[in-house]
Amino acid sequence: MIAKTIYKTLRSYLLLPSLLLFIFKNSSAQILLSPCFTDNMVLQQQTKVNLWGTETPAKNFTVTTSWDHKIYHAAGDAQGNWKIKVSTPAYGGPYTITFNDGQITTLKNVLVGEVWVCSGQSNMEMPLTGFYGDVLNLEQELADAANHPEIRMLKIDNKISFTPLTQVQTKGGWAICSPQTVRDFSAVAYFFAKNLFAGKHIPVGIINSTWGGTAAEGWTSGGALKTMPAFASFVKAAEGGLTQQKLDARYQEEISSWIDSVNQQDPAFQQGRLLWAEPGFDDSGWPTMKVPAYWEQAGVPDYDGTMWFRKKVTVPPAWAGKDLKLHMGGIDDYDVTYFNGTETGHTELFFYQRNYTIPGKLVKAGENTIAIRVFDNGGLGGINKGPLQLSLATDTSSQIDLSGSWAYHQARSLAALPQPPVQSNSPSRPALIYNAMINPILPYTIKGVIWYQGESNADRALQYKHLFPLLINDWREKWKQGSFPFYFVQIANYAATDQPPAANWPALRDAQLSTLSLPQTGMAVTIDIGDAHRIHPQNKQEVGRRLALIARAKTYGENIPYSWPLYKSQTIKGHQIELQFTHTDKGLLARGDMLKGFTIAGADQKFYPALAFIVGDKVIVSSSDVASPIAVRYAWANDPVCNLYNGANLPASPFRTDNWETGR
Repeated sequence: MIAKTIYKTLRSYLLLPSLLLFIFKNSSAQILLSPCFTDNMVLQQQTKVNLWGTETPAKNFTVTTSWDHKIYHAAGDAQGNWKIKVSTPAYGGPYTITFNDGQITTLKNVLVGEVWVCSGQSNMEMPLTGFYGDVLNLEQELADAANHPEIRMLKIDNKISFTPLTQVQTKGGWAICSPQTVRDFSAVAYFFAKNLFAGKHIPVGIINSTWGGTAAEGWTSGGALKTMPAFASFVKAAEGGLTQQKLDARYQEEISSWIDSVNQQDPAFQQGRLLWAEPGFDDSGWPTMKVPAYWEQAGVPDYDGTMWFRKKVTVPPAWAGKDLKLHMGGIDDYDVTYFNGTETGHTELFFYQRNYTIPGKLVKAGENTIAIRVFDNGGLGGINKGPLQLSLATDTSSQIDLSGSWAYHQARSLAALPQPPVQSNSPSRPALIYNAMINPILPYTIKGVIWYQGESNADRALQYKHLFPLLINDWREKWKQGSFPFYFVQIANYAATDQPPAANWPALRDAQLSTLSLPQTGMAVTIDIGDAHRIHPQNKQEVGRRLALIARAKTYGENIPYSWPLYKSQTIKGHQIELQFTHTDKGLLARGDMLKGFTIAGADQKFYPALAFIVGDKVIVSSSDVASPIAVRYAWANDPVCNLYNGANLPASPFRTDNWETGR
């Protein structure tokens, strides 16, 4: 345990600023450390860790570590790059690392302990202060953070690159946990670290490399992705000189072709014209809707695809012939907007404000017509955010309010329409995040990785079954630290109302479950602590605790329960199926009066709700609708009602006993 005097010293550094990099100068040399190395950092204990950076070519300098007073000699190569390995002791600190190239500068308040990388999308990125809601008991957690200055976090900036980088940008260097700084920490990673520290009192450093809404292929190297045909062509194009500018130009061509294709299939397209956009079209027979609103909440439930909206607006004589501005707060997802039958703009971002300029030549005094075709790619859709206003382009002080009643008409359902091209500025494009946010930190010596991602790949679950293991093996190969622990979170229960209709969360969870076949992996099940209405559930404390249980048992050797009840096998006995489980930890149990969440099927592959009851370490499943059952599924829904636990109060993962196709 770190001595009390060390704790006092640690707290004395709470107000020290973190620096992005250290520049050591004299008349003939300049040492640049990687931004990974700042005051307050944590190094992995009892190993040889890498330090690296750049310096004047062939210039010699020394590095001294205060824990053993050992002096290391280093020099830049012909390009000025340098890297050395230094031996670290058992956990402790604070220590210093001194660089001497004629002038002496020192990294201060360095701790030696356990270093973990946390990565993935928004549920790992989410800070304690949340995105659309704080974590549970925020004020209590903020107050408690003062007791954990030995927990440190380094946030990697969100960047992409078409080529692998060797340098990262960081959010202010290593931050010491305090009631002020912890607000911006990854909540899952913080609670993971807090649980590790509680049992061992060893400093924990977290390298936070996360980005909300991103897909797994963005986090995987190009070399690995070339083995998957779905990603190989993009990777090869990037290697061949593809740039953002070229991609943007190609995207505009693809969008133009896509809009033309949608036009051809639109019932408004008649005799070579989009009649529903024209001012003379008679829309008196159309129903009306109060806008802004999601159409699912305004009388058109369960509809995805294209919808036309029309509104007549009276323009004052003083505005005739002058450029106007059409302001719309938000449209879900895409739109093409027309004024008096002429397109004035289109946008392919669901959260982006529309501000279209209407040329004066289209503007006349009196009645004018605005027509908008909205393309909804799943979930909620419509002109959903205000304000909706029309104004002079040169003077926005005088405005016409466009909110209120609009005529509307359904055009084509999503199933009958071509899918839009992928955004040219999407960070999820293959390998681009890896190049900028993983490749540069590969030399940093770590203990392992915790990962929370999958929602953005849920519409390609079968692909994820190959992609996710590829990512794990890829990182292990590139980090050159063997099969380090890689523990991940299975995506939580959620109604998935804002996901594409092809999204198959049960199949994605199944793909994650299958990844446990890789060595040194573990999965935290969260099917019971999600939120049907929040894609970012607030109970991040339990997510971090469950990840920490796995690490404490599998990495640090504690004899504690860490696994949920794991399905082992099934035995068919007449009209019943008997399921066997491991990791029952003193017995299976149901939260509530009876087991819920089981379905059963026969050879026709149609699943029916099933009765299920516990007998020791087994569950017996049956249904009067299935006389000859052959397969069982559990919690097989985006937001299932399920309640099977083990004696350690850990929930069973969704699972299936069949191998029938479940997703693309």
